[in-house]
Amino acid sequence: MNWLDDYRSKLETAAEAVGRIKSGDRVYYAGNAAIPQTLVKALSLRKDELEDVQLNHVLLVGKDPLAEPEMEGSFRHNSLFVGPADRKAVNEGRGDYVPIFLHQIPRLFREGIVPVDVAMVQCSPPDEHGFMSLGVETLASIAACQKAKTVIAQVNEKMPRVLGDSFMHVNRVDSIVEATEGLPQLESKPATDVERAIASHVIPLIQPGSTVQMGIGGIPDSVWESMEGDMQLGIHTEMISDGGMRAIQRGVVTGTQKNLHPGKVVLTFALGSDELYDYIDNNPLIEAHPVDYVNDPFIVSQNENMVAVNSAIEVDLTGQVCSDSIGPYIYSGFGGQVDFIRGAAKSRGGRPIIALPSTAKGGTMSRIVPFLKEGAGVVTSRADVHYVVTEHGAVNLFGKNLRERAKALIEIADPQFQEEVELAAKDRKLLT
Repeated sequence: MNWLDDYRSKLETAAEAVGRIKSGDRVYYAGNAAIPQTLVKALSLRKDELEDVQLNHVLLVGKDPLAEPEMEGSFRHNSLFVGPADRKAVNEGRGDYVPIFLHQIPRLFREGIVPVDVAMVQCSPPDEHGFMSLGVETLASIAACQKAKTVIAQVNEKMPRVLGDSFMHVNRVDSIVEATEGLPQLESKPATDVERAIASHVIPLIQPGSTVQMGIGGIPDSVWESMEGDMQLGIHTEMISDGGMRAIQRGVVTGTQKNLHPGKVVLTFALGSDELYDYIDNNPLIEAHPVDYVNDPFIVSQNENMVAVNSAIEVDLTGQVCSDSIGPYIYSGFGGQVDFIRGAAKSRGGRPIIALPSTAKGGTMSRIVPFLKEGAGVVTSRADVHYVVTEHGAVNLFGKNLRERAKALIEIADPQFQEEVELAAKDRKLLT
């Protein structure tokens, strides 16, 4: 049977496709902007027929009907990175959170640590050879599909055909649902004065010819916006946003100095506007790879002058970084922060950077703190931390003792809290 006949024979409605899912099944579905929304909605309509279905995924943007309170007992999230869609369910005890380095997620599936009965992914239409691109999220989908007993693909004409190690052949799926829908977008907001100030301290740490990884949010976008001229930067990153795209278009990013994948932008997912999704469509500059390659610290470290810029919720005076929780309240996940912090630290000329505003809650609370909040988790250990940047400056903690770290971090805390934090440091005997 040729691939086109195979494709046609596998066409089903969304209801028929999710009808393959049974009570007790472990389901994986793609996240970020690649959520197969049509399949998720169809599955939610089966809540009265199913019990104890586990849902494994990374970041879910927007709303997820499977996370609503009335789904309890039928579906339970097992989140590998908590987001707006499942945050309430996880913190109310209706869902679970797995602390995991992003590059290790495919291993969970391959080794059966997290079994997968059914994988639901979203793909571009097949090319002339029958290959469908996973589009805006490669991440762990290939590993999940390889181990799943059943693979359901939602084929979406609006999914870009992203190049790289990001393809699945028609013969590797069991059910195909054609459903065209817009992809979720991440709206870029104008940079705040604080974000621009932070960017002004990050920029001197990014030398021409560096390879860069940026996270999500106003600080990375402000850093991208602040870059000008022929910097000949490269990109090796977990995700790309509109900020990275515009830096490429301005000629700031060329990839000519990269020693790993020269001339290519390497990523594992994209999250931004429709303009970004159109830009990465069939673009030979862009290479998507699974996250166990892109985020592997060993692979990351092979990029010389690797600069990793990541954010945090709070940093204590010894350099411990909390990024996934506010006290015991689970907010996000480990993601790729530690992957890239460690990769950049091992890179020749690399610079791992934690960048954050010095205050929270409208300036009423310091993010540079004597102790992390009770119940808070340490994502990046104090031995991993090098540069910490706020709007008040940048300090390098690498090789510093606890007394030197406390003194340096107080200097970049907000002035209104410096005396309070210093007194706390003296109480801890970090300072005398």
